[in-house]
Amino acid sequence: MPPPTIIPPMIILQANQLSHSFGASDLFEDVSVLLHAKERVGLVGPNGIGKTTLLLILAGLLEPTAGSVSRQENLTLGYLRQEAVLTFAGQDNTVNEEMLSVFADLRGQEARLRELEAKMEAGEMGEAVLEEYGRIQTLYEHGGGYEYQNDIKRVLQGLGFEPDQWDMPLEHLSGGQKTRILLGRLLLEKPDLLILDEPTNHLDTSAIEWLEKTLRTWEGSLLIVSHDRYFLDRVVNQVWAMNQHGVKSYKGNYSTYVQQRDVEWQHEETLFANEMARLEAELEF
Repeated sequence: MPPPTIIPPMIILQANQLSHSFGASDLFEDVSVLLHAKERVGLVGPNGIGKTTLLLILAGLLEPTAGSVSRQENLTLGYLRQEAVLTFAGQDNTVNEEMLSVFADLRGQEARLRELEAKMEAGEMGEAVLEEYGRIQTLYEHGGGYEYQNDIKRVLQGLGFEPDQWDMPLEHLSGGQKTRILLGRLLLEKPDLLILDEPTNHLDTSAIEWLEKTLRTWEGSLLIVSHDRYFLDRVVNQVWAMNQHGVKSYKGNYSTYVQQRDVEWQHEETLFANEMARLEAELEF
């Protein structure tokens, strides 16, 4: 077995010469990309070009026909599919319980702190009890134990869930609501790389504005597919333009990308016109 690929620290994901086919039909080929820490990337391209397929490959959920993907060691990754119905199949959690599941470690620490407090109230003030209490309290505080309940409320309200919906079972939610719940859970998990496939599809204007504000201050990296150019303008700082023969990277938001692309097209048209003029001149000569 060959040794694992070593990735420079600032590069969290690297794809080399990816190709993917369905039977005899080539979807795309020769896709190579680099994703650095804290980059917020918008992936754009024609419908049917394979953007969702590329996201699945980069997330490690689908094997490419050819090429390779390397990820930074211990990289945490969250992926929002366009539809999240299957994500919650068979689960009987409520909306709030699903959000609380993100913080299972903190809730376990809470329970242990209550147990230790009960011991101390009963007069068990031994050194071991005090040391364990201090250690767990420090972990709890540094892990956000005093903030996570407010974080859950902020995310649910931001994504348009009213307080009277928080105790609803997930099985009673629509497909769009389940997608919003999955998005909320991913935002609370705070992965190093968050991949979002059409995140605004089931959001109203207020929720979209809240999501834009949240993602602009995201501490990790983002990779987003969206047909909402205004959303991309407000969130991303880099654009990957995809066609059947590869991906080209542009610095800046969506509008900046369009300007750069139009300049390139104009340059290509000028070169083509000059070449045609040269050939015509040679023929006349």
